[in-house]
Amino acid sequence: TINRSSTNRSSASMLSHRCGGSCLGPLTFHCQVFGDKVSLSQGGRLARRGGSTFKNGLVFSSRPLGIQEKIHLKVVTTTTGWQGAMRVGFTDVQPAARGLPLPPMAIPDLTQKPGHWAVAVPESCCTVGSELKFWVSSRGKVYMRVNNSNRDEEILSGVDVSRPLWAMIDIYGQTSCIYLQGSEKRGRFRTKRSCPAPQHIILPDIGRSGVTPDRTSCEDTSCHPRKLPADNEGTDCVVCMAREATNTLTCGHRCLCQSCAGRIILEFGSCPLCRHQIGAPLRT
Repeated sequence: TINRSSTNRSSASMLSHRCGGSCLGPLTFHCQVFGDKVSLSQGGRLARRGGSTFKNGLVFSSRPLGIQEKIHLKVVTTTTGWQGAMRVGFTDVQPAARGLPLPPMAIPDLTQKPGHWAVAVPESCCTVGSELKFWVSSRGKVYMRVNNSNRDEEILSGVDVSRPLWAMIDIYGQTSCIYLQGSEKRGRFRTKRSCPAPQHIILPDIGRSGVTPDRTSCEDTSCHPRKLPADNEGTDCVVCMAREATNTLTCGHRCLCQSCAGRIILEFGSCPLCRHQIGAPLRT
């Protein structure tokens, strides 16, 4: 059991963490606040909208995004029978301050309220495998780039950049599953990126190993999913997602391979799933 004080210390550690000068810090979907039909997995980076509906698919970033910080999404699956596709934008309303359940749609349920800006992404940009980046400029304009195109398209304006902004994504219509590949911010001399940087997508069995958060325990903007069920043994490492997770942390999560375990202990000092401090040797 993690009490409030240890949770807050862990949250502060995650929010302030940097691997080095080229690291923007961890970035996932917010694991406490999301739509009624959304399930999260892959350490909070894969979001799937279930059920026979086109709505209730709202998700937010786990932390505020910086000016010119490009959030990188990939469309994993789509569904037929609906019109429209994913909606993207920003909000200055802290996710943890929101009441649940969330409104069904970003447009118009949230955009008609102050502090929310979102736009519909064309269906042609949201086919399976499509990758898109979007970001806000210092002038409050939102730009999007699709499939590594060199063209930056202005899709929205009028965003108030005087306050912290969280990314807001609505898994809407034909879009049914998206993957957060991280973020990047190009500087004058180097490009900074979020961590850990996922290498590739491994589709999970959502019904068997998806992370279902305890919505009643949110104390902070960071994510604290509860423990995975016992049958999570044999799943992939949540950091590299390429090797089997063979190391069980003191919190009970078996989520790291041997290669990643040492680096996570040294650089983070906490479980990548629940952020519980690793205070004892790993059990293999």
